[in-house]
Amino acid sequence: MATFKVSCGRSFTSSAPLISSFPNNSSLIKLPNPKIFSTPKFQLQASFGIRTKTKTRTRTRTRTKTLVFAAMATGSVQEVRPPTLSSSSDPPPLFDGKTRLYLAYICPYAQRVWITRNVKGLQEKIELVPLDLQDRPAWYKEKVYPPNKVPSLEHNNDVIGESLDLIKYLDSHFEGPSLLPDDAAKKEYAEELLSNTDSFNKSVYSSFKGDVNEAVAAFDYIETALSKFEDGPFFLGQFSLVDIAYVPFIERFQPFLSEVVKYDITAGRPKLKAWIEEVNKVEGYIPTRSDPKEIIASIKKRFSVIHYH
Repeated sequence: MATFKVSCGRSFTSSAPLISSFPNNSSLIKLPNPKIFSTPKFQLQASFGIRTKTKTRTRTRTRTKTLVFAAMATGSVQEVRPPTLSSSSDPPPLFDGKTRLYLAYICPYAQRVWITRNVKGLQEKIELVPLDLQDRPAWYKEKVYPPNKVPSLEHNNDVIGESLDLIKYLDSHFEGPSLLPDDAAKKEYAEELLSNTDSFNKSVYSSFKGDVNEAVAAFDYIETALSKFEDGPFFLGQFSLVDIAYVPFIERFQPFLSEVVKYDITAGRPKLKAWIEEVNKVEGYIPTRSDPKEIIASIKKRFSVIHYH
């Protein structure tokens, strides 16, 4: 059986046609009139060498500046991703009272916590600190999180890890909409589904090197799980931590299985098809996605897949 290490992995994202990715190497952002977006919720952190055009001159900034911009097509706002820190990067001011989420943009486990942060509206309260997993800073293991994995959360002068624990922690310790229902039956089912995430992922990963039947059974399980409650398109009816736990992996599995294995995970699974359509509308999830082509290339590299018979 194929294994997948949690330290973490390669970056991927959604398979649905609504994917909208922000290129990591972008250096020019055109800004609308900032007066239109003057409230704090529209202020976004941007790094890289960023050029901002004004009527009088063009200025180049190589340090982080606060910028605002709008997604022209939808009117929604996206957060510009902070630059990834490598072994040559200085650490942020550690344990200074700020809350920080250490992650890798390529990591589905970290993406769970990133989505939770966004959905609860905590973008201004939890700072993203992205790390290069191939060239990670020594200070992260030495001073922040000795297991040297992502995600981890620096909060109240402590650091905690493990993605499923962290999404529950954010939901219970921070403001914002609750991501677990009050209904006892739904809570019990949520725990069951959360406990099965690893077995689901392993089953699908194992299919990448041969037997697609593993994936068939895994997605049949998802279709059945999505049929439990009829008061909405999500696992518990309404969007919850369960959807957050599964979506980073399904968004990786779908483009790979479709492109490489020629297997459509939604064929004969109307609940799963509807779930994918609806989850791709969740505003807190959209900014966390990446390019499906990068997903496919990365999985091929990880599993040494050149072609599939």
